[in-house]
Amino acid sequence: MAAAEAGPTPTPEALLAIDGLRVDYGAIAAVKGVSLAVGAGEVVALLGANGAGKSTMLRTISGLVRPRSGKIRFAGVAIERLAPPRIVRLGLAHCPEGRRIFGSLSVLENLRLGATARADRTAAAADRERLFELFPILRERAHQAAGTLSGGEQQMLALARALMARPRLLLLDEPSLGLAPLMVQAIFATLASLKAQGVTMLLVEQNMALALALADRAYVLRTGEIRLSGTAAALKADHERVAEAYLGAA
Repeated sequence: MAAAEAGPTPTPEALLAIDGLRVDYGAIAAVKGVSLAVGAGEVVALLGANGAGKSTMLRTISGLVRPRSGKIRFAGVAIERLAPPRIVRLGLAHCPEGRRIFGSLSVLENLRLGATARADRTAAAADRERLFELFPILRERAHQAAGTLSGGEQQMLALARALMARPRLLLLDEPSLGLAPLMVQAIFATLASLKAQGVTMLLVEQNMALALALADRAYVLRTGEIRLSGTAAALKADHERVAEAYLGAA
């Protein structure tokens, strides 16, 4: 099965539907008319080299960056002009590149911040207990300053903090970045467990093999444009075209 040349036009049934998104940084076009879709329960990977526009895409979806043009609909609601807190309340959580935890706060305080937009405090406390079961090391470190954790433990905390919002869609930006191989395996095993539970994810990841092993579908970005898309299985089987789309060389 051959991979498609470009991303499909988003459909109304998609949980996340992006149509013709353009994002500029001054005179530089970082994202150039991108359209993509993520269905409920899917894991979709966004692949590409450094500077391809992947992180800009996630930051724009979560409201941290304003697009120049284009539409972003989440659960049927136009969100391209909404503030980040409103987007979080709709059910979208962003686990950013570099983790961005609050180092001077404890693990427990970081997790509580993840649930700030929730009014169901009893349910939030129950979710925190489930996350401690998923990440036992965080229970052990609950009262420790987050900045003293190892890189892998900080990534677990960043992921757990995002999950505390009980998101309908989880945006993940380079979860393997800077981690030792064993910790990368542990993080992706956790993501596979979340996928089995039906968590919808849009994953930015430079490790193509890991991303395609987890994802249902993928898009390949180069210089702000989608150059290739298809099922993860099709892209794994089409190494030459993926390399050409990814790097711009056969």
